Amino acid sequence: MSDDPVAGSVDVEGPADRGRDDIVLPFHTDKAGARGRLVRLGSCVNDILSAHDYPEPVANFLGEAIALAGLIGTSLKFDGKLILQTKSDGPISLLVVDFTTPSSLRAYASFNADLVEEMAGEPLEMSKWLGKGYMALTVDQGADMERYQGIVEMVGDDLGAVAEKYFLQSEQIPSLVRLHAAKHFASDGEGEKGWQWRAGGVLVQYLTSQGGVGGVRDVDALDESQAEDWRRARILGDSVEVHELLDPQLEPERLLFRLYHEEGVRVFDAQPLDATCSCTKARVEGMLANFSDQDRLDMVEEGKIIVTCEFCRTTYEFQPEEFS
Repeated sequence: MSDDPVAGSVDVEGPADRGRDDIVLPFHTDKAGARGRLVRLGSCVNDILSAHDYPEPVANFLGEAIALAGLIGTSLKFDGKLILQTKSDGPISLLVVDFTTPSSLRAYASFNADLVEEMAGEPLEMSKWLGKGYMALTVDQGADMERYQGIVEMVGDDLGAVAEKYFLQSEQIPSLVRLHAAKHFASDGEGEKGWQWRAGGVLVQYLTSQGGVGGVRDVDALDESQAEDWRRARILGDSVEVHELLDPQLEPERLLFRLYHEEGVRVFDAQPLDATCSCTKARVEGMLANFSDQDRLDMVEEGKIIVTCEFCRTTYEFQPEEFS
């Protein structure tokens, strides 16, 4: 790829000094009329995955799911939570990511350790590792509001393809989603840090004046000019390379310029992301208080009730008499 101007050459709306990691960067292309979001995750995804010490294939898929939740969750226009969950019959049977507005991410996975070990070295194909199942996206706007949930079958090469199907099915918007997670050997210039997880992704969508929220129910419904605009926007977005999504030295604005400089790309304010769990000792204590005395007695081990958060692996200990 030829040399490209610095990130400042992109039409930036808002502060230009955003940092390179743990952000979602919204953008818009003037010529094709496409909108999108670019996510770049460093310490955020590394903190989540390192807390669990998952086998590498499990961490790879969960890292991609975290990137996807960041792309979608930061588009919420209200205070609430987005829950992304896959449930399937493969060695990795469950991926769960919670995004709580405005910026908090947490996640965990369930898997068959024996099967995952047996498959060590196999290509990271969704059909092999996750198998058949579904992806559910649940939007929770709080106790007084009805939850919204969209469910889509896990069909395609990867989680990005599943997300594309979800957007077309649930929102009637043609979309392109590319996701990747991998370990990166990092150094801070003073000493080697070792291998750390990184994740990235890009979401590109095409809007028209048709179909309620601006989408169309089927790409075939686009007129000739619209179809050409979307074809061009998708091809350019699809040209993104794995290393570009993850490279900490490649500024997000520069990457968007590489992809869409001929389209007149506008970059808007970055939205930060962080690894934060909502669990607290008080919340866990409140949860335990809802159990019967006998149920709590059944939880006692070596004189204590021990509860470990599935998301962040924080352990809380209680004495049974605290609930008397």
